[in-house]
Formats: sequence, C-alpha cells, structure tokens
Amino acid sequence: MIEETDILTLRMELAKGRMQEIVETESDFELLPYFKKQFSFCLFLFDLYEKFWLAENSSGPLGWVQKTDLHHLRERNKALYQDILPENYDTSYCNPDYAAKTLGEYAGVLCVAAAEMRAMIGACYENRLEELLIRAELMLELFGAFEEEMPSVSVLQDILYWYVSDYMEVIMERRVASQVNPEDDYFTGIVMRGGKNSSNAAAGGYDLSDTVGGQSGQKPEDIRYLYAYGEYVTENEEKMAEYLSRLPEEKIGLIADTFTEGYRIGFVLGRKDLSKKKTVNIRYHVGFERIIRRAVLNFEKMGLRPTIYRQASSILEGKSMNRIGVYGGAANRQFDYDHKEDMGLILDKKLVSRKLEILKNAYEAQKDWASLHAGPAVMETFGEADFTPENKETSVKLSEKQQHLTVEYASGAGQITNEYIKGEERSFTIIAFPVPDIGENFPEIFDETIRINTLDYNLYRDMQQKIIDVLDQGEYVQIRGMGENKTRMKVMLHTLQDPEKQTNFENCVADVNIPVGEVFTSPVLAGTEGILHVSKVFLNELKYEDLELHFEDGMITSYSCRNFESEEENQKLIRDTVLFHHDTLPLGEFAIGTNTTAYVAAERLQIADKLPILIAEKMGPHFAVGDTCYSHAEDIPVYNPDGKEIIARDNERSLLRKERPEKSYFNCHTDITIPYDELGEVSVVRKDGKVIPILEEGRFVLDGCEALNEPFAG
Repeated sequence: MIEETDILTLRMELAKGRMQEIVETESDFELLPYFKKQFSFCLFLFDLYEKFWLAENSSGPLGWVQKTDLHHLRERNKALYQDILPENYDTSYCNPDYAAKTLGEYAGVLCVAAAEMRAMIGACYENRLEELLIRAELMLELFGAFEEEMPSVSVLQDILYWYVSDYMEVIMERRVASQVNPEDDYFTGIVMRGGKNSSNAAAGGYDLSDTVGGQSGQKPEDIRYLYAYGEYVTENEEKMAEYLSRLPEEKIGLIADTFTEGYRIGFVLGRKDLSKKKTVNIRYHVGFERIIRRAVLNFEKMGLRPTIYRQASSILEGKSMNRIGVYGGAANRQFDYDHKEDMGLILDKKLVSRKLEILKNAYEAQKDWASLHAGPAVMETFGEADFTPENKETSVKLSEKQQHLTVEYASGAGQITNEYIKGEERSFTIIAFPVPDIGENFPEIFDETIRINTLDYNLYRDMQQKIIDVLDQGEYVQIRGMGENKTRMKVMLHTLQDPEKQTNFENCVADVNIPVGEVFTSPVLAGTEGILHVSKVFLNELKYEDLELHFEDGMITSYSCRNFESEEENQKLIRDTVLFHHDTLPLGEFAIGTNTTAYVAAERLQIADKLPILIAEKMGPHFAVGDTCYSHAEDIPVYNPDGKEIIARDNERSLLRKERPEKSYFNCHTDITIPYDELGEVSVVRKDGKVIPILEEGRFVLDGCEALNEPFAG
C-alpha cells in the first residue's frame, strides 16, 4: 500500500520537474516573466524543505539553524521575503499597481495568486508538505490555462475559486487543531528546547533556561533560533532577544508571573473553574522567547499545556491586517493592506456556507480538546514604526454584498467557536511591552512599562471602587472634550434594582486586562447619543487623524476622519477597519481609565502615539464600538471584589442572542480613548438632576482619588 507521504513526495517531484521546465523556457509569451518569478520562488521553497526535512541527518529548521552561521541565516531569511520588501515592492507582482501595469486584464487574479505563494514559507518551516504542494499546483494550473489559448479572466477566477473551496478544509482542520490541541508543538519546541547544555541539542535550539542572563550585562545568548520560525526577522527581533537574554532572572520572572497570574485571577474573579482546562493559547512576537518560556512553565503548574500557531498569511485562513498568533517583523505592511480583501475576487454565499460547515466539522473533530481549552494569553508589542496605508484603486475590494457576507461568516464562526469553546468557561489575559524599534531610550521605556504593568493592585482597586460608588448613583454619564476636542457624549446606565447587591461598573484592576486600571460598563443603548472625537488615535496598527463617530440610541449613525483628501477614502477606511464592514455598530462599552502613571510616563518619554490600545485605554475615558465586554458570556454572573454583582452585561442588541443570534453579535470590539489632555469633563447625572463631577480638565476631582493626580505633579 502506498503511504500518503510517498504520494506527496511524488507530487512534489512532478511539480518541481514541471516548474523547472517553465523556468528554463524561452518564448514570447508576455506573461512568462510572471510565471518564472513564481515558480522560481516555489522551487526555492521546495529546496529549503528538502534540506529541512528530507536530507540525510536532517533535523528540521531548529537543527539547520544550529549548523548555520548568523550571516547566512540573515541572507536566507531576507531572500524569503525579498520580493515584497518595501525597496523592491514597486516591481513586485504582489503589488496591485505593478500587476496592473504588466499583467493586463489578468492582473487581479495573478496578483492575488502571487500573494498566496507567500503562505508557502510557513508550510515549509512547519513540515506541511501538502500545504506547499497545493499552492505550487495552483500556480501550475493557472499557467496551464494559457497553454492552448489566452483564457478569459473568469476561467482564472474559477481556478482560484475551486482552489479555495477544495483546500480550505485542509487548512481549517489544521488551524483549529493548532488552536486547541497541544500535540501540534512546533513553536513550543522552539521556545522550550535547550541547546548547548541540553540532551535535546541534536534537535536544535539554544539555551533559554532560567539561568540565562543571570547578571545584567552578561554576553547575550546565541539568537540564531529566531530564524527557525520562518517569520521575517529584523534587527528589532534580534535586539529584543539579546536584550531579554541580559536581564536578571528576577525581572524575567516578574514579567512572566504578572502575565500568567493575571490569567489565573481572571478565572477566579469570573468564578470559572480553571482546573477543568488543559490548554492555553499563547500569542507573542518573535524575540520574546525567554519570557514565554517562563510563562509556559508557570502555566504548566496550573495544569495547562501551550498551543501556539502562526499568524494567518493565506487566503485560505482569512488573513487580515491583524497579526494574531506568533509573528515576526512585518516585511511590508502596505503589502498586507493591499491584500486584506483578496477574497473579493471569489467570495459568494456558497463559499461562506461551505466555510462555516468546514469550521464546524473541524471543531467537531477536535471537540474533546476544544472543551478543555482555557482561552488565549496574549503578549502584545508596541513601538513599531508608524504606518499610514495607501489606498490603491488596483487592489481587490469587497463589494457591499460581500462585506455583508463577511459579517455573516464572522457571526456564524463566532457561534460555532462558542459552541465548542464555551464563553462561560473560558477567559484570557493580555499584556504589552515595547520593542527596540521604539527608539534609543528603549531600555528606559521597557523598565517603565514593567512598572506600569505592576502597579499596586489594592490601591487602584480601592480608588476605583470610590468612582464606581458615585457612578452607580447615576442615570447617565456626560463626557465633554476640551480645546479642539469636539466630544459631547451622553451615556445611559442600567437601573439598579438592588444597589446594595448590584453595580453597573466592573472594577478592572490587573487580571485579564493588564495594566491597571479602569472601571467599565455596557451602556443602555436607548438615549445614548452624541459625538465621539479624538485628534489622533492608533487602532489595529493604523493611525487615524481626527476620528469622529456620531451616535443615536447607542448606534453609530455617521463617521469621518482626515487620513486622506477624499472623504470617500476616509469613509472606506473606517468602514473596513473600525466597523469591519458592518453598516453600524453599537456602543458596547464605556469606561473611565485611571492609569495616570502610564499617561505621564507616555508624555515624558514622548511615546503616547506608540502605545497600544491596551495601555492607551487606561489613560482616559474610552468607548468601545462593537460587542460588549461580556460577549457570549452574558448569562454568567460576574462580581466585583466588594461582592456586588455587575448587572450591566447586556444591551438591547446582545439581548437578541436567544431569538436572533445572527443579529446580536458583531464579533468585533474596538476601544477609542480620549486622552486626559483633551478631556474637559466626566460627570454623573442623577435622576434628580444633581451632577457629580469625576474628572474636570483632565484631573480627578472625586474625594478619595487624589493619588490619581500625583503623577501629574511630577
């Protein structure tokens, strides 16, 4: 009986032979340079795959990097991404503008196909031969369409359509398994395997043990393991790994312990049983392995094994601008932006239905592991260079109908995921640290971030409780900007039936959402209205200038920004990346951030424009558009440290979940913060008309919260 691996190897040899013939072909076929470029890249990946996995005494990328000098590793890594690097992108077939100039009517399909070839890199490094082959064979099928006569564009679109339809099952099954099943441990191996002093040295890797970097100033450990991921590696990732290798173990422990303890406390405060769970999904930026290793050891003490998967890079996975999973440097964010809507070439109702069916089957196949999954633990980064996208007429765009289909898929996928990884049983934690790209004072910023992430839990808990006690008296909260900030918001609150036992606001300290601190609620939509305005804000790694949202009865009615000269382009940017193709979104959260320490540090270090939402949302009142913070877990009681139940877990949209679930969830939640220096007022208005100020002109004026103003005094 022929083994599956033998069949795959035979397919590889046949594909290589045919691609080599085409690369060596000379003819006047005008699209031949395009195909030669793609097949040369495929052959390069197949050659690398054979070195990693098929050569005599091969030991995978980990073993290969151990035997290769750093200079060669850097050159090989650059070669993998050469075509899409900014300095080469003007003449890349992955660039929609260049494709339009050189590929004529076929530009759309062939540009998308060229971008899809980039997913071969991850498949090569993770020993996924079938995933290498399906992309190479897609390109061969596209070439074959031209061998008899020049085909219509629809013929090429059909090839791409059936590629997605036929192979999304392979990718979806693998993607779900890598989320919940710890047996798929390629990335865990990079983090956990020893090297110089380890019995696993033959498998590659380097010493990331607890003894590394025991003294400040110690020579950094070998960082070649970074190149075992197959992700793009820059000086940023190398410097991050080197910096962490020099830190004393107690500092590494403090960071990792804060991260994992926040995760544990999230289950405690949510009254969820962590002992029932067996896996945790860890997401991080390449270069943070020393901290992640310590976190893995901490999680093991809780009975949790890690699952780690690569950021999506394929049309089959639903790639987007958001980097979720383990990821390296961004080779070219304009490339990512250009291809975020590639599915627009082929997306239809039938494809959405098939994708949802496959997703359900994939979870069903992993249902035992899915039921044991505890949720994600995310280590975000900040400090990368700013990016303002260029909108290109030549890039693929989703039609309005297709935008609604993506919303339909997101809703259906959310329901399926919640069926197998139940919202009422899972939790998460998220923390953020800077990367060296942030500037020359990176070490100071890193230490300041540690301080911000480890502020006094009890101090903030007590001050925030005083704020909540006042908020709970209110019928609504009014928020006003000052100076050029045009914010004028009225946020309606739920009515407390038993104020002695109930509260509207969660006292958020440093558990799932690190650092401290904020108090937040899910507003009543009816009567919530006004204008939300920020002069500049970073959302999902994109910078928005003069972002303005208008609300009536808690729903967005209009929106604008000033990123582009064209109002149409500005509208599209917000609809694509804030509304996520929805016609409107509700105000899912209102919060008051209390972390003045973070705000003052950001101003002093001049990094306010670099901070992630995770920290920025604690630096003033913020508003989240989309789902509430209790999405898919609204029926589970949640309590504050004082024992009161938080009853504001629903709004008028989430209440539809039992009768019309497709209308209840939006599967997005984007926080927008008004910084203290743009804030004129946050006041509680009681039913009797009495107004109680909490913040005035960017300072806390409530009795008992004086310590929150101390950082402003220097």
